[in-house]
Amino acid sequence: MKSKKKSTKSKKNTAKLIINSNTYQLPIHKATEGSDVINITKLFSESGYFTYDPGFTSTAACESKVTYIDGEKGILRYRGIDVSELAEKSDFIEVSNLLIYGDLPNQKQLKKYRKLIVNHTMLNEQLIKFFNGFRRDAHPMAMMVGVMGALSAFYQDSLDINDPHQRMTAARRIIAKAATIGAMSYKYSVGQPFVYPDNELSYAENFLNMCFSVPSENYKIPKIISRAMDIILILHADHEQNASTSTVRLAGSSGANPFACVAAGVASLWGPAHGGANQAALEMLETIGNKNNIDKYIEKAKDKTDEFKLMGFGHRVYKNYDPRAKILKNICKKVLAHVGVKKDPILELAIELEKRALKDSYFIQKKLYPNVDFYSGIILRAIGFPPEMFTVIFSIARTAGWTAQWTEMIDDPIQKIGRPRQLYTGNKSQKYGKIRSKKNTR
Repeated sequence: MKSKKKSTKSKKNTAKLIINSNTYQLPIHKATEGSDVINITKLFSESGYFTYDPGFTSTAACESKVTYIDGEKGILRYRGIDVSELAEKSDFIEVSNLLIYGDLPNQKQLKKYRKLIVNHTMLNEQLIKFFNGFRRDAHPMAMMVGVMGALSAFYQDSLDINDPHQRMTAARRIIAKAATIGAMSYKYSVGQPFVYPDNELSYAENFLNMCFSVPSENYKIPKIISRAMDIILILHADHEQNASTSTVRLAGSSGANPFACVAAGVASLWGPAHGGANQAALEMLETIGNKNNIDKYIEKAKDKTDEFKLMGFGHRVYKNYDPRAKILKNICKKVLAHVGVKKDPILELAIELEKRALKDSYFIQKKLYPNVDFYSGIILRAIGFPPEMFTVIFSIARTAGWTAQWTEMIDDPIQKIGRPRQLYTGNKSQKYGKIRSKKNTR
């Protein structure tokens, strides 16, 4: 395509891009914190060129006010509030309210919001029958994806994305019912009867009760365990434009209903490089086995020809200690002490592995620090969850962020359907007959 020459006159708050002999002025948008961005929306129409950015490592696909991350400093804030402060002083429902509405509610507002959430914890009885269609050995995340998407068939009074009231109702339903779906996925996988929600309990307590109580005896929820679950939910509630959140936004950009969008997010989260990383981190520790093998596996991780990876270390964004990992490390010790595991070999192995890795020049140079997945799997195992449930719990927590991000996207006046472009490197035009006559080398 023939390039159209632009003026070379400099402008304030613009970047200059020179292609061959042509100069293009690209507007720079200022961020309140973090990196400013160069607006390239008109680059193709003016120059005939696209940008090429596999994995979107240098691309801002949206404007957002929900979550801020500074990977170099190890900062994570929801709506401007540090996540460590929220983990100390708040609970999951209050954090959900903060993410969706933009500020912390007063006591009256919070009480009303809690009631609005618990009003939606039940599932339609016909929807519960969906579980009987799954194999007993089905992964709980498979059930989570399927049943979450099926909500749209049962709650048709909250599908109109142009109605603000219906959008908020859908968001509350997704957050409330995610815990019920997750718990039922667990119960079905272990062959136990479903436990219905108890709206007198907190969100974290209710989820634990639905997972671990049985009709034949009372289940007492220890405060330290319910608080640990609450903190895990808070720390996983949102994390800026990660793979699953971007998936929710991309699906939503087409006008898809919110239940379908969140189901798409659940599917994306399932991947071992994303939500499944905490399960992978625990499995890695079990593979290492004991402290005597740490040095051997550190060397394997440093060997580029070896497929072994130290799961739970490093992050696409964080080049410092993941702030969530610091909080969970402390919680991990408290939970293990409570359940009577004074010397858990896996925890001791994790602490020693962290200590040695952080002293290794390779990890220092690469800025590979423990992330949130490193300790969360150990905590969930101590509470009583099998590894297959780790990502389910992650997805339950992330419904708060997904619905907040989805709502923000719908309200964005410049929002348009997502349509990434490509660098095509395939065959040029060919004739059908000539292709059929060629020798097939497959």
